[in-house]
Amino acid sequence: MVEGFAQLQTWLFEALVQPLMFATGLAGFLENGYDATGWFLVGLIQLAVMLLVIVPLQRWRPVEPVTDRVAIRTDILYTLIQRLGVFRVALFFLIDPLFDAMFGWGRVAGLPTFHLDDVWPGVTDLAWVSWLMYLVVFDFLNYWIHRAQHGFSWWWQLHALHHSQRQMTLWSDNRNHLLDDLIRDALVAVAAQLIGIAPGQFVAVVAFTQLCENLQHANLRLWFGTVGERLWVSPRFHRLHHSVEADRRGANFGVLLPWWDMLFGTADFALRYDPTGVRDQVEEGVDYGRGFWAQQWLGLKRLWQRA
Repeated sequence: MVEGFAQLQTWLFEALVQPLMFATGLAGFLENGYDATGWFLVGLIQLAVMLLVIVPLQRWRPVEPVTDRVAIRTDILYTLIQRLGVFRVALFFLIDPLFDAMFGWGRVAGLPTFHLDDVWPGVTDLAWVSWLMYLVVFDFLNYWIHRAQHGFSWWWQLHALHHSQRQMTLWSDNRNHLLDDLIRDALVAVAAQLIGIAPGQFVAVVAFTQLCENLQHANLRLWFGTVGERLWVSPRFHRLHHSVEADRRGANFGVLLPWWDMLFGTADFALRYDPTGVRDQVEEGVDYGRGFWAQQWLGLKRLWQRA
């Protein structure tokens, strides 16, 4: 499967992306173009899984009837921007050169390189073991990033957009302010460099995590039982995080594993499916915007007013 994916990536890059980059004067960035082609293919696979698996599940056992298709269409736009590589191309021009220069300077200065999968030779360097290890490490990081998004008032002004969706579906995962995504992705990218994860494994960890997040945001009445709820984040567990009652401080910050919420006292295992949204939106009528550009502008406006 991995070999087949690599062959398809190479074919698409050589047949379409590479000629386009030469034609537009971007021949100096062919390596980045090849990586972008891989992300694009991963995004297509994710979309296929979402449409073929998670959408039917939503129709099977919805939490609530669909009443706001306009809001859902906006979320679909966010998903396409994120999963098909548009946002990653923007990241390449905005922050990748900075990171390359920063870590390149470190290597020239003789700073030691570190690879987490070298900790236990013969064990942690096995492909499946290292992948699971990196999955847990990044999930721990994502837990604390998520808590920071709620805990820092300025960051919440951006992250609140994600919580303003009152018609949650599998598409709601990518409903984020672009600056919020930029900050989060920059932190994850730095961590990836510091622990030495291989590019292919990083893509696999990110792609798997994102699909799980799609399921968690689905309009789906599903929980994993008393034991299962404590092993993996379910749609019910994450919906409580989005509930109006939870609001900013909230609970259930875990992305994949509820272990961190259990360990740090932020877990809520109540078997409920509450209405979602932000408290000031519901109680005071605060406008978070309907369309993509309105939502982005209002997020910046909230951030400016808070500053």
